[in-house]
Amino acid sequence: MRNQLSSCPCKRRSKKHERGAGLIVVIIVIAFMLSVGLAVITLTSSGTQVSGNLRLQEHAFEAAEAGFDAAWLALGDFFDNAGWTTFESHYVLEPYGIDIPIDQNYFRKQTDMEVMNLIGDYANGTATSANVLFYKQPYVPLQGGGYDPDHTYTAFLINDEAGGGDPNPMDALLVCIGVVDLGGSITTSRLEIELVVEQPGT
Repeated sequence: MRNQLSSCPCKRRSKKHERGAGLIVVIIVIAFMLSVGLAVITLTSSGTQVSGNLRLQEHAFEAAEAGFDAAWLALGDFFDNAGWTTFESHYVLEPYGIDIPIDQNYFRKQTDMEVMNLIGDYANGTATSANVLFYKQPYVPLQGGGYDPDHTYTAFLINDEAGGGDPNPMDALLVCIGVVDLGGSITTSRLEIELVVEQPGT
């Protein structure tokens, strides 16, 4: 009888041990599921943010394209009706060095917003350099009239031979910067297009 009674506490201990091991397994499974859940939530929220950023980038690119379209029409009018025969004297030259590759002010060494501030006063929406074709120009019509100030473009001409090479007033680099400014969150896109005046007989 004693031998049988003395073996009972061992069985109870082993059952308690098994229950403790089961509890640890359950905790591990719950922790794993929690970490997977958090990862899914993080991916979902960051995916929404990424798609939002892509959409803003797309809008900024569309703004830059709108700047090109407007500049193309304006330049056509200047050559057809305003007496332009070359691009000479129509380049943006200020601040000094904006068209010189070795200079600190060279436009390709600057971010889009730095370029915007080099050639104008972004806060006031006005150009400070001469010969800027368009500066912070809104183009998206609003239902009640007017244009959306959050979507704008800027366009100007750069002398691509200013840093060296044979001067050629018959060509220019058209720079178009599209900006989407939503409550201080600014997204930009830049287009650079080489333009050449076709001469008669060519």
